[in-house]
Amino acid sequence: GEPQKIELKNVSFSYPGTSNPVLKNINLTIEPYQKIALVGYNGAGKTTLTNLLLRLYDVSSGEILIGGKSIKDESLESHRSRFAAVFQDFQLFAATLGENVALSSEIDEPSAVKALENAGFSKKLQNGINTPLLREFDENGIMLSGGEAQKAAIARAFYKHCPYVIMDEPSANLDPIAEYKMYQNLIEATKNKTVIYISHRLSSAVLSDKIIVMENGTVAESGTHTELTAAGGEYAKMFALQASSYKKEAE
Repeated sequence: GEPQKIELKNVSFSYPGTSNPVLKNINLTIEPYQKIALVGYNGAGKTTLTNLLLRLYDVSSGEILIGGKSIKDESLESHRSRFAAVFQDFQLFAATLGENVALSSEIDEPSAVKALENAGFSKKLQNGINTPLLREFDENGIMLSGGEAQKAAIARAFYKHCPYVIMDEPSANLDPIAEYKMYQNLIEATKNKTVIYISHRLSSAVLSDKIIVMENGTVAESGTHTELTAAGGEYAKMFALQASSYKKEAE
């Protein structure tokens, strides 16, 4: 289906058995088709927020609505089927490349090939998407490098037919240029989806429709790159810091 509005209303969350709230009274609206970058230092609550959207945990108080309906009113299975998610600690399986992308033994081959292209997967394989991965005992099996394995996992988000995509630091093994290209492809290939991604490198945040800056479990600021840079707040500081370290790398 088409993406609908996602709303977080007064959402707070503490991990079970702890009294320290990781998220405090978050109010947030994500419009259909928006590309949202979640940024902030470690421990700001970014991953927790995406975990709540996927219902890996339920909110401690407040509610999350999609299209005006509480996500708790859906069965877990039907709620999660609306999302494609790629995490930092993704796993590949001992199966073919195509099966790894489709997460199924039934593969729409052209879609799988296109998804890998969009993810920037460029390793030439003799058997293409039918190449077995991680099979040391299969003479045709191969082990992928960290970057290529990451791209195979990212391809899952391009492949799955669903209205929402969540990516939590999917680009940890990619160099800055590969990452930037991947996000450009992502924005291009997901015109009909809502995308929420967590990124440490702010160059990809520049491409998003809206940046949400989290700090200590709250939303510190939100807006476009231009608005936030002009505002001279936390995001502007983070961006200036990163830009100076890139310049050093380039010198």
